[in-house]
Amino acid sequence: EKLQYLAYIIRRGIIYYAMMATRRELLLKLAAKVSNNQRATAAIATGLAARNGLIQRSSRSFSTAAQVDPPTATIVNKAATADLASSLDQAKLEGETPKRSRVSDVTIQEVLKAKHTARWVEPVIPHNATVRDAIVTCISQNISGMMVVDRTDTMKRQQKCVGLITSRDLLRIMAASIKDGKSAEEILNQSVIQQMTPINQVIYGRPDETIGMCRAIMAKLGIKCLPILVDGRVEGIITARDMSEFYYDPKDLGGKKNYLTDVSERVGLSENTSMAEPPIFVRQHLASKHDPLFINVGTAEYPHPFKSHDGVGANRRDFGPDDLATDPSLSEDAHFVSTVEMLDESGTNMQKLLYMGVADGVGSWREYGVDPRDFSRMLMGECQNILRDASSECSATGGTACTMISPAELLARSYKRTKEANVIGSSTACVGVFDSVHHQLHFSNIGDSGIIVLRHIDSDVASALQRNRTTPRTERKSDLRIAFVSQQQLKSFNHPYQMGWTGEEVVDKNSSFKQASDSCTSSVHILRGDIIIMATDGLFDNVDIDDIASIALKWELDNEFIDNGGIDTRRRRWESGSSLTDISAQCIPTLAEMLCQKARENSLDNTVDSPFALLAKENDIMWSGGMPDDCTVVAMHVVGKPANLNDV
Repeated sequence: EKLQYLAYIIRRGIIYYAMMATRRELLLKLAAKVSNNQRATAAIATGLAARNGLIQRSSRSFSTAAQVDPPTATIVNKAATADLASSLDQAKLEGETPKRSRVSDVTIQEVLKAKHTARWVEPVIPHNATVRDAIVTCISQNISGMMVVDRTDTMKRQQKCVGLITSRDLLRIMAASIKDGKSAEEILNQSVIQQMTPINQVIYGRPDETIGMCRAIMAKLGIKCLPILVDGRVEGIITARDMSEFYYDPKDLGGKKNYLTDVSERVGLSENTSMAEPPIFVRQHLASKHDPLFINVGTAEYPHPFKSHDGVGANRRDFGPDDLATDPSLSEDAHFVSTVEMLDESGTNMQKLLYMGVADGVGSWREYGVDPRDFSRMLMGECQNILRDASSECSATGGTACTMISPAELLARSYKRTKEANVIGSSTACVGVFDSVHHQLHFSNIGDSGIIVLRHIDSDVASALQRNRTTPRTERKSDLRIAFVSQQQLKSFNHPYQMGWTGEEVVDKNSSFKQASDSCTSSVHILRGDIIIMATDGLFDNVDIDDIASIALKWELDNEFIDNGGIDTRRRRWESGSSLTDISAQCIPTLAEMLCQKARENSLDNTVDSPFALLAKENDIMWSGGMPDDCTVVAMHVVGKPANLNDV
């Protein structure tokens, strides 16, 4: 047995040395091919040989008692690295062109250094500046964003950052102020500190992150400026333009040759230039642009499967032999759906607005003797009361103040009433409103509840990034895809931001309690036929988004809204005036029920990792299977006619 083991070790050693020799030979050939300079080639070979020698000496340690001394290994490694770097520098000095890295792999630190070397501009503006000052600073210094700094403490040399304001923010301020009827002086004299993004909401980057990573962050979050943070100090602000220009040398941007190659044939448009007609698939949507859209809504709410009136079981054994919980009154989630009439933007015509919202009460309040259901139900209930009061007042008086209440404002008013009622607790919250005239879904979200929009996007007209390239077209069942996913807000894994009240105001800036003004607020353009899902984390933690789309597709097929996954039949039906609105109104609750049921099934399945389990492992937390929790789903189907029209 000892001889067999020794023979095994020898074979392993021979194979290993053969692999290392082959690797060394290939590297030497590659180095010789890249560099025509003999000295550089020799230096590279020396460096590789030194590194290879260290590896060989280390590899002997598994079969003998000899070990490489760690300090010696470090010295050899550093020496080899220094030789290699020196050889490359020498090659560069002697006229050789080093290989350029992919621009997406370059670190932001290099971009920032190049930017500051070319032109140093301090991107700051004092907190007491006005919008007028901010506009002048942007134009004069040719910058897109500025850190707002507090300079009141003159004893300290450091400038304390209190927020960020960008050129896009300035345009939004002007647009909103013009809409409100403010004069030019009133607009320009507004304080920057009232309009900036507060420092606790600023998205930042790190110097060791790459251009590719920062571009992805900026694209996902829709931001133009990214402050770079180093040891608690903002070293500069990076923009998309900075990252694009980094790849080019100054000689690539100017000069006669570059002008003739890149610019001369692209300057100036002829007098006969006109805008092209929109593509056919766009014209079909534009044709119905001014036709209002309507939404049919269905809701479903499941409590935690191991919940009873006495508490929540940690698992099935702890819960006992009873049937799983089904009573919605046990759920710590809450929701509302309200249709109200308010004045439109003109202030003359009444329009119907559909509001909806979900809230997820934080269960840990139970440890302090507080019912987690109280806060979430009060928050959603007051949203409904505020809308009812506003609609009644608008119908009675017709006042100009009875225009649409934004989701963030609705959350703020409801939160204020909840605190005034001294309801202790906290919850996440997501509130939205659908504007049927402008086909817009506006929403505000705090925490890990959210909204997704599903849409049929035909591969013939979809962009390259939206096309399904994983499944052959002949095997594809549908072109139903994820058109939008709302941004969630978490302090850390499984610790979402929330609205809450402890009986007194929380002044800790690092608290997980947030105001309505801190919510992620956005708008989504909605098309006829879209399916909108608003839900608490009980759905998203247990059902993958692609699986949600598959369930929605099954619902469409079962109710014959589409034919075999295609949308041609649906388009012809719409053109003939049939929208199946009544069927949609009757069946949409079934979709909400299907999603809740799937979430419960997955939450009890310990054999397949849920989205929650996968994310837990990415955060070094051991978790397998599903995540039992309350689940609330508000499912919406966008149709072209209101219900009760007796469509054929």
